[in-house]
Amino acid sequence: MANPIEDKIITLETYYDVMLAHIMRTKLEDNGIPCFIADENTIGANPLYNQAVGGVKLKIFERDLERSREILATEGDLHEQDHIEIDEETNNAIICPFCASTNIGPADPGKFSTFLSAVFPFYNTKAWHCFNCSQDFE
Repeated sequence: MANPIEDKIITLETYYDVMLAHIMRTKLEDNGIPCFIADENTIGANPLYNQAVGGVKLKIFERDLERSREILATEGDLHEQDHIEIDEETNNAIICPFCASTNIGPADPGKFSTFLSAVFPFYNTKAWHCFNCSQDFE
């Protein structure tokens, strides 16, 4: 009979960027550690749930904890890429509507938009760029 501690599933890491979570999952699987990602479908169905759910979770067996930490430590801390932009008006997280990533930043406004903002001060577009799927959105 299997030891209950060996079969216990735990959360190794939590990510707000689904793609980053999959990169880490792949690294663990390449080293023979079985793992999976939880809450991805919830966030995929509604990206606004990302903060409420606490991000996507990388799950492993407890018996693989030390080895998993060693593997991820060799990659360095990628959580610096896992950040959340906050909309100043609504105080909500800005999440890519195409891939549910939080790896976003302000989009390049382009010359025409800059010209319109100078001529018409009320003309304001808040465009964002997703660095994971390369889509621009407002």
